[in-house]
Amino acid sequence: MTPTAALLDVAAAPTDADNRPLDARGLQDMVERDGAEGALDPTGRRGPFRPEVWMNARQRSAVRLAAHYFRAIDVAAVISLTLLCAGALAPAGLARATLAEAVPFATGAAILLGLVRSLDLYGFPSGRAPMLHLAALAGVAGVATAASVLVGALMAAGWSGVPAILVWGGLALVTLYGLHLVWLERVAAWRRSGALTPNVVVVGATRHAEGLIRAALKRRDVNVLGVFDDRAARSPETVQGVPVLGDSEALLTHRILPFVDRVVVAIDPRAEARIRHLMARLGVLPNQVTLLVDPVRAEDRAEALARLADSRLAPLSGRRDDDRRAFNKRLQDLIVGGIAGLALLPVMALIAALVKLDSPGPALFRQRRHGFNQEEIVVWKFRTMKHAAADATASRQVTQDDDRITRLGRFLRSTSLDELPQLLNVLKGEMSLVGPRPHAVGMKTGQIESARLVSDYAHRHRIKPGMTGWAAIKGSRGPLHSTQDVRRRVQLDVDYVERQSLWLDLWIMLVTVPVLLGDRQAVR
Repeated sequence: MTPTAALLDVAAAPTDADNRPLDARGLQDMVERDGAEGALDPTGRRGPFRPEVWMNARQRSAVRLAAHYFRAIDVAAVISLTLLCAGALAPAGLARATLAEAVPFATGAAILLGLVRSLDLYGFPSGRAPMLHLAALAGVAGVATAASVLVGALMAAGWSGVPAILVWGGLALVTLYGLHLVWLERVAAWRRSGALTPNVVVVGATRHAEGLIRAALKRRDVNVLGVFDDRAARSPETVQGVPVLGDSEALLTHRILPFVDRVVVAIDPRAEARIRHLMARLGVLPNQVTLLVDPVRAEDRAEALARLADSRLAPLSGRRDDDRRAFNKRLQDLIVGGIAGLALLPVMALIAALVKLDSPGPALFRQRRHGFNQEEIVVWKFRTMKHAAADATASRQVTQDDDRITRLGRFLRSTSLDELPQLLNVLKGEMSLVGPRPHAVGMKTGQIESARLVSDYAHRHRIKPGMTGWAAIKGSRGPLHSTQDVRRRVQLDVDYVERQSLWLDLWIMLVTVPVLLGDRQAVR
């Protein structure tokens, strides 16, 4: 077996002294005051890895998606430049340009943009020198220019467009140089701040873990936030200075999880039964789990760390691309959510006024709920319950004729209009228009926390929560009164996570309103 780090795709944020969820700024303030590991480790022990900026997995994912924005700007700039040059060459104007006048420019632009993408010049890997990146751009521009000249010469005898193509090629190179210098500086700044540095926790206080952490300390391109080990009696307090924070059971509910990119299992590969047990237990997490296989030699550990630290920006080629899907989903949220927010602003203002008139208390109600990767987010709704009876933890599920709900609140819940303020969560990037509905932190079904009833519950956190979703249009809405209700909701949510696409999201949004308004039986 080749020693390597094999990625296995299996699947409560910190709070302040008043039990309020901490955002990245609040967490950073706590880190600066108490120390990085002390903020997340109740023993106050500090480890050697202290991120300059604490960013959760959702925030770092958003940074990596910048590659798609970079490429979109490049495409717009090259197309605009190409149209200007082609129009200047055509005597009758661009609208009446002949094929011989237009095709060479179109060919050059297509080859230029295609090569920049295919050569991975939007990946910005940490090992590539900026000068090599710029040299690759020059080579791409040269190839595109030569291809344009060749196409023009083949299309028309005595073609006179060579000077114009050379000008286009030079301007395109200068434009891309200017843009990519900005992209390179932006990526370098993210690397300096740690926004592209993966945060990992290690399971297993073993010699493999010691070697991995020792090598990581030398490279400083991976943050090892803590170690978890089931053999508590034999586990040291630290491994190469990294604190041991508990066993694998403690990891499942640890406050550090929203800030962890990967969980690294670093135990002896000969302990097959233990590995199977750990992988089955850790499979309930939304975090990626990496199995470190027999890194005995120093070069093998270096290879494993290189894989863990491969903090490239979003790749733009290959098989099914989760980053591309995330980018398309975010673009959809910004466009549709922004338009919906502006269009519904008068409606939301009217609802807010009516809520204030209907019963004493604020118009809006906020609640801590689970977001992507079990991050705790504050979700906004119009208040539908009497202010004194507000249930921020959903410890009591809503029932038919619930005496806590106001007169207006009953109508808002039946039409789901109470959810409209969550458009703010969507625009902030904490939620999506479509996804699993965010459940309240500590929500109970009966007397048991809902998250403990179904082993795959956390799998629904592998994607941002949504205002509507697959489960919502399939009848699984509102409170969960039994284990069967929780199991059906989780199954529908996991099904959506596996199938998510732009077209599925558009279809779910299209049918949401008629489905919700047509269902008078669901308690919401």
